[in-house]
Amino acid sequence: MTRPLATPAAPRGELRPYLRIAAFAGWLCAAIILVNTAKRAEILPTTAVTQLLAPLAQIFAIGFVLGLYLASRSRRGGLLTVGLIASLASVAALVGVEVVINLVFAYLDPSQVEALRGGPLGTALTVASILFILAAVVYAAGLWRGGAPRVPLALYAAATFPIGLRALVPEAALQVSLVVLAAAVVWLSAALWQRAAATAVA
Repeated sequence: MTRPLATPAAPRGELRPYLRIAAFAGWLCAAIILVNTAKRAEILPTTAVTQLLAPLAQIFAIGFVLGLYLASRSRRGGLLTVGLIASLASVAALVGVEVVINLVFAYLDPSQVEALRGGPLGTALTVASILFILAAVVYAAGLWRGGAPRVPLALYAAATFPIGLRALVPEAALQVSLVVLAAAVVWLSAALWQRAAATAVA
């Protein structure tokens, strides 16, 4: 059973709509992650629609990340705040990464892609990947102390390592990690929704 997140410090009814929006954003994020995974596994075809959908996972993730912070803010501390800032920065960077991979690299010859990766763009992609891993670990640690469900937090943090290091891991490991990440986001989003429901009846 999903354990609701910690009771927020703000008036109970005040955060309810924001938590529900954040939960819905998390579910949309997870759905698009699964679409991206199915595309990588060639279960779904690569089309203009699936390519355009890819960066939306990170955009919806912004609302999800903010919702987790709001739900935990009664126990927030420096670690949680640093994790929030780093997570928002990493997610914003990953929007650019997904745009480049799906809407630029997909339409270039392999030699052109290699040339671009050998320049400043390659450095930027590497930095974005490392920031994603570090931010997820720090934010998960802060949320852990803030009362969020611990199993999905552990899955969330663990899944970021193969995803951030995608160039170094087998494709199968990457796909499994994407599914695990989506499952963790669904689980945490359910906790946000339950927190919102609890404020409605409290």
